[in-house]
Amino acid sequence: MKMLFPHSAQTRGVVVRVSVSFMADQSEPARGRWFWAYHIRIENEGTQAVQLLTRHWIITDGRGKRQDVRGEGVVGEQPVVEPGKSYDYVSGCPLSTPTGSMEGSFHMVAEDGSTFEAAIPRFPLIGPVVSA
Repeated sequence: MKMLFPHSAQTRGVVVRVSVSFMADQSEPARGRWFWAYHIRIENEGTQAVQLLTRHWIITDGRGKRQDVRGEGVVGEQPVVEPGKSYDYVSGCPLSTPTGSMEGSFHMVAEDGSTFEAAIPRFPLIGPVVSA
């Protein structure tokens, strides 16, 4: 699993794994646009079901410009992840620089009503190497 999802973080039994791919076919470097797809897997290694309510992304471009993105759920859903199960989704991120990074958290609620922030590990966004 390490190779498929090289980035991971664990919070209260919830493991967030990430893999990222540069999407050359959706990028237009001549127009200052680079695009990545990222695959998130949320694994519940705890003893209670958890539900993802909101997301908070911190997206930083290659110039150090930071953008905070908050919203309900992920890809239109607020998934419940039962103990021993996982939830996967794929989304994308455009940047105006060929490099950057993403990190953040998912606001979760457990079966017992307690809430917590499940960390999303920081992962790099690296475009193609351009030779001078």
